[in-house]
Amino acid sequence: MSELEVIERIGTSAVKQLRDNKLAAGVPFMINSKDLPSKQSYLEYPDHSIQIVTVSADAHSFITVKVLDAREADLVRVKYNLI
Repeated sequence: MSELEVIERIGTSAVKQLRDNKLAAGVPFMINSKDLPSKQSYLEYPDHSIQIVTVSADAHSFITVKVLDAREADLVRVKYNLI
């Protein structure tokens, strides 16, 4: 395994741990994606729901663009190797 692969695994593991910790604490976890339009992200909630959101104009909250159904949410988790 190359040094870059080792670093990638460490980074992936750290992100998964952060996700688990945030969701367990009742806090949503942001998933940034190049596949979404600029300024949009996925926001995963402790209840396992996922929304596509954008930051509000005051930068203190999020505006929901779309609430994903359970199948769409699972596809996001699979795509980003979160399950």
